[in-house]
Amino acid sequence: MGIIGLAQAGKTTLFRILTHAHGSGLTSGRPEAHVGVVHVPDARLDGLREMYQPKKTVYASIEYVDTAGSVIDLARAGAQTASLREMDALAHVVRAFEDVGAGPPDPQRDIENVELELILSDLAVVEKRLERLEKDLKKQKNPALQKELNLLQASKAALEKQVPLREVARDAEEERLIRGFTFLSSKPMLYVLNLGEKDAASADAAEDFARETGLKQRPQTAVTAVCGNVEAELAELEDSEAAEFLASYGLKESAVARLIRSSYHLLGLISFFTVGEDECRAWTIRAGIAAVEAAGEIHSDLQQGFIRAEVVKYEDLIAAGSLAEARSRGHLKLEGKEYVVHDGEIVHIRHSS
Repeated sequence: MGIIGLAQAGKTTLFRILTHAHGSGLTSGRPEAHVGVVHVPDARLDGLREMYQPKKTVYASIEYVDTAGSVIDLARAGAQTASLREMDALAHVVRAFEDVGAGPPDPQRDIENVELELILSDLAVVEKRLERLEKDLKKQKNPALQKELNLLQASKAALEKQVPLREVARDAEEERLIRGFTFLSSKPMLYVLNLGEKDAASADAAEDFARETGLKQRPQTAVTAVCGNVEAELAELEDSEAAEFLASYGLKESAVARLIRSSYHLLGLISFFTVGEDECRAWTIRAGIAAVEAAGEIHSDLQQGFIRAEVVKYEDLIAAGSLAEARSRGHLKLEGKEYVVHDGEIVHIRHSS
């Protein structure tokens, strides 16, 4: 996920908090950006770790990229948007705190301004490609190019109405074609409201904002809220002190933990688990994946030699206390290749060696 925002919105502060609190630190992946791999907090994996006491626990992870400078400057820079176009999704940090130098916050205005820049950047790409397509089709009729032309003309019409491409309905083939252009406005968007300290305990801030602005109804869009100042302090504390600090604000968990989970879900990702004394691990798959494909995430040999998947729900395993007891209670199911793996299931693959 690419972290974007206007100047002084707090995006780099958020990146530092993310990588310090839940990640493996930051690295310079490219001269204009910083990259950090961040663990996805998951109480279910914590529960499995307590049950199995494994030698190793592996969480799901997300790579966050802190892009240099204001997103508007990047969007206007044409070729320099390459780092943003590589992202699977964007996290737009929006100032919702008072700043004497920057004036009163106006999150809705900032969201609209940034969205417009992304749309204009995409429109420039569309117009350039359409010009080339029209020339090529005058020379020779080509069904594939004609299909691309029709798709881009529809995309241009939406962009000219200031509709981001993530909100345009497309079938599977059109989705495949459009994906190759890596349009900025087609990427799923997580809006991160950066609150002031007086609003840090407002658990419903994101929900209220999403409802009031209509963002709640928009496809491939989510809203969460953090208080950068509070989270920066929290990241410096030990676990026991952190719990007391959160309680002083009336909170049960870090807003950053919610932000990471929101990122994960926005990308259409879920986790299934494998367990044992050596390792408990969360595996990342897209929602709707069949068991045989999930097996391939673990190892290609498991996918090729797939026989059955032993599946048990997390809640049933915890209640039973062991896989053996879950099996005796009838909670452990044998499933075939086409079974769709659900979020939070513990899966063991039976395969031919």
